[in-house]
Amino acid sequence: MKTAKPNKIKDKAGKGDLLFLAAVIALAAYGVLCVYSASCYNAEVQYGDRFYFFKKQIIGFIIGLASMIGLSFLPYGKLKKTGIPALIVSLILLALVFVPGLGKSNYGATRWIGFGSFTIQPSEIAKYGFVLFTAGYFAKDPARMRTLKGVLPVLGAGLCICVLIMLEPNMSVTMCVGAIMIGMIFLGGVSKKALAVICIPVLFAVPVLILAEPYRLQRLSAFVNPWASPKEEGYQLIQSLYALGNGNLFGVGLFHSRQKFRFLPFAESDFILSVIAEETGFFGVLALFTLIGFIVWRGFRIARRCDNFYGYMLVSGIMIAFAVQSALNALVVSGCIPPTGLPLPLISAGNTSLVVTMTGMGIVYGVSRHNGKEVKHKI
Repeated sequence: MKTAKPNKIKDKAGKGDLLFLAAVIALAAYGVLCVYSASCYNAEVQYGDRFYFFKKQIIGFIIGLASMIGLSFLPYGKLKKTGIPALIVSLILLALVFVPGLGKSNYGATRWIGFGSFTIQPSEIAKYGFVLFTAGYFAKDPARMRTLKGVLPVLGAGLCICVLIMLEPNMSVTMCVGAIMIGMIFLGGVSKKALAVICIPVLFAVPVLILAEPYRLQRLSAFVNPWASPKEEGYQLIQSLYALGNGNLFGVGLFHSRQKFRFLPFAESDFILSVIAEETGFFGVLALFTLIGFIVWRGFRIARRCDNFYGYMLVSGIMIAFAVQSALNALVVSGCIPPTGLPLPLISAGNTSLVVTMTGMGIVYGVSRHNGKEVKHKI
C-alpha cells in the first residue's frame, strides 16, 4: 500500500491580536483629528480651505486602513519572495528623486517624487523595503548572520539606501534606517565581535556627516543654544518649547493651540507633537505615548510568539522602525537632540508615511492571524 505524500493544509486564519489592531487604528484616527487641529488655520490662510490637510489625511487613513486589513488576509510566508524586488524598487524610487522634473524640492531638500499634484516620499517606502529584504535574507539561512561575512549583503543594502537618503539630504531618516539595520542584525543573533565591527564605524560616521554640511552645524549650534539665533536657526525649537510649556499638565484644550497660528513651522507634520502637548498637556502626551508603547509592546510580543524565524525578523524590523521614529520625533520636539525633519508615525500629516506605516502594521497583524496556521499532516 502506497503512502501519500505529506500535504500542506491551510487552516483558517485566527482572529489575531485584536488589541494591537484596535490600538493602531485608534492612533491613526486620533492622528487625523490632530492634523485638523494643527493645520486648520494654516490651511485656510495658504489654501483657502481649513480642511485641506484634514481631507488629505482622511484619504490616507482610508487607503492605509484598506491596505492594512487586506494584508491581514495574506499568509505572511508569501512575502519572502518580495525581499529582493522590494529592495530594488526602493533603490529605484530613491534614485528617481534626483531626476529633473520628477524630484520635488522643498526648503533646500529634494525628498519627494511628484506626478502633477500627487507626491510620494521614497524614503518612507525604503525603510520597509529594507525590512522585507533583510528578513527574507536572514530567514533563508539563519546561521549566516552569526558571521560578519554573512551580514555583508544586508550592510551593503542598508548602506546604499542610507547614501541615497543622505544625498536628498535627510539625516533623520538615514539614522532611522541605520537603527533598523543594527536592530535587526542584533535581534537575529549576530556575534558581539561582528556587531562591534559594524557599530563603531557607524558611530564615527555621525559627527563626520554633521561636519560635512554647514547647515547641520548651524542646527547643532541652535540645539545647544537656540536663543542665540531666536529668529533664525533657533526659531523652530523655541516655538516648540513655548508650545510644550504652554500646555502645562492638562493643556489649553483641543483646537485651542496658539502656536499653530503660523508661529510654529511644520505644526501639522514634523512638529505636530508640540501642538498636541499644548492642547492636551503633559497627561495628554503621556496617554499618547502610552498608546504608542502599547503598540510597540504588542508588536514585539507578536514577534516573540512567532513560530518561524522569518515572521520574527519581519515583525521585529517593522516595530523597530515604528519605535525608533516615534522616539526620535519626541526627542527632536522636546529639544533633546538637534532639530531634524521626521514625522511622528501614524500621527503627522503626510500620506506616504501614514499609508506605508499602516501597511506595515497590517503585515504585523497578519502575522498574528496566520502564525501557526499552516501545518503539515500525513494522510
